[in-house]
Amino acid sequence: MIRLASIWLLTLVLLVFPCLAQTKPPASSDSVGPRSLEEQTRTAVVRDYLQAWQSLGKALSENRPDVLGEFFVGAAKDELADTIRQQQGLGMHTSYGDQTHDLQIIFYSPDGMSIQLLDKVEYQLEIRDHGQVVESQQVRSRYLAVMTPTEAKWKVRIFQAEPE
Repeated sequence: MIRLASIWLLTLVLLVFPCLAQTKPPASSDSVGPRSLEEQTRTAVVRDYLQAWQSLGKALSENRPDVLGEFFVGAAKDELADTIRQQQGLGMHTSYGDQTHDLQIIFYSPDGMSIQLLDKVEYQLEIRDHGQVVESQQVRSRYLAVMTPTEAKWKVRIFQAEPE
């Protein structure tokens, strides 16, 4: 039963989320759709996106869905919080290490209310079941994220795995 739960959690983790470490800067063109992307906006989006992954890593390793609220909203926050609660119910924890991000901003909406990113990530995934490591592997994935501005920062609203 524990092994089946570990396999289920590993599958869920691989499909749903990576975490943070290093990133290559997004493409430097100043037009990513019908609207020009100012350097200040580009810098803020990348900063907030990477901080979102830091909060996600903390939320997963500590089984604390409340940590997501600062950088995630809507469907992304709800799905990740549900995953963390399921992980918590199974007595499991997820950790990431040696992460790299290759970010590309691919669309900026005309009204300035959303930015779409593609992120090619590599990370070391470790899943622990009641403190014992049950899975450890190097993962390479591609994710799509849509971010929206709030009063003080950009937040991840949509977050999903994409086939490579």
